[in-house]
This record gives sequence, structure tokens and C-alpha cells, in this order.
Amino acid sequence: MPSAIRFMKSLSNVPMAFACLALFGLMCLTFADVVMRSVFNAPIEAATELIRMGVAVVVFAALPVLSAQNGHITVDLLDGVFRKFQLERVRDAIVALVCAAMLWWPAERIVDLAQRAKSYGDVTEYLQIPTFYVGYFIAAMTYLTAVALIGRACLHIFSPESLVAPHD
Repeated sequence: MPSAIRFMKSLSNVPMAFACLALFGLMCLTFADVVMRSVFNAPIEAATELIRMGVAVVVFAALPVLSAQNGHITVDLLDGVFRKFQLERVRDAIVALVCAAMLWWPAERIVDLAQRAKSYGDVTEYLQIPTFYVGYFIAAMTYLTAVALIGRACLHIFSPESLVAPHD
């Protein structure tokens, strides 16, 4: 089991690297657009559509990794109660499963919207990039997030010691 977890952690570097590259590209594009707009009074025409697609890539590429690592913001109002009755594992497994179930329907809906955009031939305004590519990417990452949450729930149930971060 630990070797599989190590493999999955190393595999999680791929979408995070993709998100980092997209974020760096967004930073460079925004800088260039500001310079072009301010100095030469000639903004980059396609900056808006590239930024929209880039933000989607950053958010949805990081989502499965953050969900698998439990990196989301949480509120611990009832942690004392769950700790008192030793139900933390059960709670965390149920929350992960409920979140996975709640992500599945939007992912299916996004696939439908991407298929519709593909059938209509929808493209971006300036660069004529087909919009269904981003839709399929968002759907794939949403499905992957749901699967990661299911895996996390299984670890909470069957191998909770693997979720404890080693102390340096």
C-alpha cells in the first residue's frame, strides 16, 4: 500500500506542474498586456479569452490534487464532538464520499455542454480556439477529483495511518 501511495503522490506532480505552467503563462500574458496597453496603447486582443481558459486550467488542474491531499479550507466547529466519540474517520470518509457524489453530476453536465459546443462548432472570438477542449478538460479533472475523493474515503476507512503526514 505505501508504494502505491508514493506512486500516486509522484503522479500528482503532473497536473500541478501543468497548473504552474498555466499560471506562469497567465502572469506573462497579463504583464505583456499591461505593458502593451499602457506604453503603446495597443492591448493584446486575445488576452481576455486566453486568461479565461488559463484560469480554468489552473483551477481544475489543481482541484484533484488538492482534494486528494485534503487541502481545502475546513471549519472545525464539531471536531471536539467527533473526537470525543472517535468518529473522525467515519466523518472524513462520509464527507469525501458525499463530495465525490456531488461532483459527479456537474462533470456529466460539463461533458454534455462540451459535446454541444463541439456540435455547434463554438470557437473563441479572436483566436478561433474550439471551446469544447476546455470543457472536456474541466469534465475530466472533475471526474478525477471525484475518483480522488473516493480513494481518500477508502483510505480513511481501510488505512487511516497512511493519511497521517510524517513528521520531519
